[in-house]
Amino acid sequence: MTDLLFPLTAFVLAILVGLEVIAKVPATLHTPLMSGANSIHGIVLVGGMLIAAEAKDPLGYVLAFVAMAFGAMNVVGGYVVTDRMLQMFKKRPAAPRAGGKA
Repeated sequence: MTDLLFPLTAFVLAILVGLEVIAKVPATLHTPLMSGANSIHGIVLVGGMLIAAEAKDPLGYVLAFVAMAFGAMNVVGGYVVTDRMLQMFKKRPAAPRAGGKA
């Protein structure tokens, strides 16, 4: 049980720190910060892989799977939001005029 104490403590502290950091960001900055946050979520994926490599019991594997699943969802979601944000800045094709040349 003591072997699991450190990874579980790190997991809980990561959740608390993440919530505290996100709570301090104004709502208008959430979308622009998503592109920078993708690299942080990639680190979560690597951490989940390291936990899975060191796991010796089913609970360790479950925690690793949860970390990797949430990290992957955050990375994919971050790129989707960033892509949608960048689409807003692309020029749209001009609509043809109603009385123009035929």
